[in-house]
Amino acid sequence: MEKKTLINRLGLLGIVSFISYAVAVIFSPLAYPGYDWMSQAVSDLSAADAPSLALWNQLSSLYGVAGITCIMMVCVAIQNKLNKTLRIGIYLFAAMFWVSIVGFAMFPLSGGDSAGMAFQDIMHIVVTAAVVILSIASFIMIIIGGYRKKRYPSLAIWATIALALMFTGAIGTGVAPSEHFGIFQRFSNLISANGFLAVLGIYLYMGKFYE
Repeated sequence: MEKKTLINRLGLLGIVSFISYAVAVIFSPLAYPGYDWMSQAVSDLSAADAPSLALWNQLSSLYGVAGITCIMMVCVAIQNKLNKTLRIGIYLFAAMFWVSIVGFAMFPLSGGDSAGMAFQDIMHIVVTAAVVILSIASFIMIIIGGYRKKRYPSLAIWATIALALMFTGAIGTGVAPSEHFGIFQRFSNLISANGFLAVLGIYLYMGKFYE
């Protein structure tokens, strides 16, 4: 069995990132009286004036640093490997993760009730749009590259599942009753992108990024 390098081991941080985020999503509502996870967005938990903000920051403290480390090690591992389309897809996914971590930290929801939207709320929407576009583009590229010549079908299958979950969340939030908004939003927020990061981390740990 091939000895795992430090880069391989750092792939486990993808799982750590996913768990940290999932724990924050699940337990932060305990510090937010009246929060309804079925109807409210995850971003409400980390809004500037949210009573759960301190707990959210504690529970998600490993999410960003672990996720960034993992995806950057994946980018290092795939240099001159896989195929060009797959590499571009993974690079786009890395860009999406950076935009998500930095953008949402800089522009959390203000939570204000004043008429009109605050600047940071507008920027929060802009960041969200950028994250969605980059996610979709990355998944499509990974699907195309993964199925090409049937060399990396398992990675393409995971990307297909992630993309399907993202669209399920997007469609669901648009057509479902408002009291179920939060359920569908979690499909794209928690399960899709963050779940796929964990998959990439596992692939890295197992040394799956071969020629």
